[in-house]
Amino acid sequence: MFKTLKNDLPASVVVFFVALPLCLGIALASGAPLFSGVIAGIIGGIVVGSLSGSKLGVSGPAAGLAAIVLTAITTLGSYENFLVAVVLGGIIQIIFGVLKAGVIGYYFPSSVIKGMLTGIGIIIILKQIPNFFGYDEESAWDLEFFEIDGGNTFSELINLLSNIHPGALLIGVISLVLIMVWDNVLSKKAKLFEVIPGPFLAVVGGIIFFTVTQGNELLSIGPKHMVSVPVPEDLSSFVGQFSFPNFEVVFNHEVWIVAFTIALVASIETLLSVEASDKIDPDKNVTPTNRELLAQGAGNIISGLIGGLPITQVIVRSSANVQSGGKSKLSTIIHGFLLLISVILIPTLLNMIPLAVLAAVLLLVGYKLAKPSLFKKMYNLGWKQWLPFIVTVVGIVFTDLLSGIGLGMLVGIVVILLKSYQNSHFLHIEDNSNGKHKIKMELAEEVTFFNKGAILKQLDSLPRDTYLEFDVRKTRYLDYDIIEILEDFAFKAKERNIDIKLVSKRGVVENPESFIEFFQLRPKSDISLS
Repeated sequence: MFKTLKNDLPASVVVFFVALPLCLGIALASGAPLFSGVIAGIIGGIVVGSLSGSKLGVSGPAAGLAAIVLTAITTLGSYENFLVAVVLGGIIQIIFGVLKAGVIGYYFPSSVIKGMLTGIGIIIILKQIPNFFGYDEESAWDLEFFEIDGGNTFSELINLLSNIHPGALLIGVISLVLIMVWDNVLSKKAKLFEVIPGPFLAVVGGIIFFTVTQGNELLSIGPKHMVSVPVPEDLSSFVGQFSFPNFEVVFNHEVWIVAFTIALVASIETLLSVEASDKIDPDKNVTPTNRELLAQGAGNIISGLIGGLPITQVIVRSSANVQSGGKSKLSTIIHGFLLLISVILIPTLLNMIPLAVLAAVLLLVGYKLAKPSLFKKMYNLGWKQWLPFIVTVVGIVFTDLLSGIGLGMLVGIVVILLKSYQNSHFLHIEDNSNGKHKIKMELAEEVTFFNKGAILKQLDSLPRDTYLEFDVRKTRYLDYDIIEILEDFAFKAKERNIDIKLVSKRGVVENPESFIEFFQLRPKSDISLS
């Protein structure tokens, strides 16, 4: 792991600057103490990063859980009561891991995963534009279309037109140009530029800009446009930022409902992120999903015990890690330590970072996730890839992450059903000699109830006086529903003067009396043909 320190250290710095505002913003959107988001980021980096088998995945508080957390805190009566649900949710996730539920992650189609990455990239861009222009937009960290404050993604873009801050916009543009030139031009000319990440210099420039412009009526940036980390006065006030669960409510059924909701949603988001981060990993590492659920569960238990928000693996931070050249989970762990050290030693310095600078970093992350070339590539792959992809993108942009994924999955399933309908069998008309249509029908390797419609339609369309050769030699699995269709067809074939030749590895039979008896099936059972 330490062999790639030269790659992981710069990447961890970038992930740190991406994670810090996200941790604070998600806590704000969740109605939780600001420090709870930082706790979750620290635990996600150090604890989950150490236990996880993911090389590049980064965990922390997730925007997708913000609405659930906000509602749950109100329902359960206090944040301390809610923390019990976080701990229980972590235990449930560990149970999921032990039961090997992580296999679910392998069943998301590639087109949907790519649509998820692209949709999140577009959402990041749309949500960060207000911060880039200096508009005080508290929902910048809420990735849902309909925001908690009553607005939506596009209404905030309209509102920013009359709320542009010249100072924030100026440093945002400077930061954006600096990062682009640093990464695309200078880093290719000398190794020094590769070691020092562009976002780090942008942050340093932002702090200098904030300091120099203090007192300037036009360019001075106020607290609303800055990072806002809690600043403790002494050790006791720092310790006082931690909250602890009230286990007296552990037998409250509402606590268990929230716990199961957190475990389920956090696990799904984690598995989606795992698939997505593996997809964009240049080294093509494969993350063990069951181990990931165990790591996430352990992280949520610890986070809940010390006052942190629920944790999931999150694609925004993970993609930033990949784009910054991270090679191992060391970058994730270091970013966790950077969060911990910074909030203890330099919270005042952190509060001198303009949000516009961090918005510039996130805009580039979003663009790399949603490059226009990807739309062209997916379109050229054909409608069976394009349709689930674009539905997922639109769904995420106009609803939320899980709803968008659900819509994409639904379309993907319909495509699979259609392909199954089309590919259930092969039909060949050989000749029309002796007044009979000679037709050969060869079934596919696996034929399930999904193929019922296509086969039934084909059999019903056969003309009278047909000689049908029915070949199942390549079929390894034949669903009982298909056998029933053949059984019914055998009865109708006699009325329509259709002769049937059944060809299988078990032998050849002319006009079988019963397909069920031939395949030696019992009622309501399936058969595998060998």
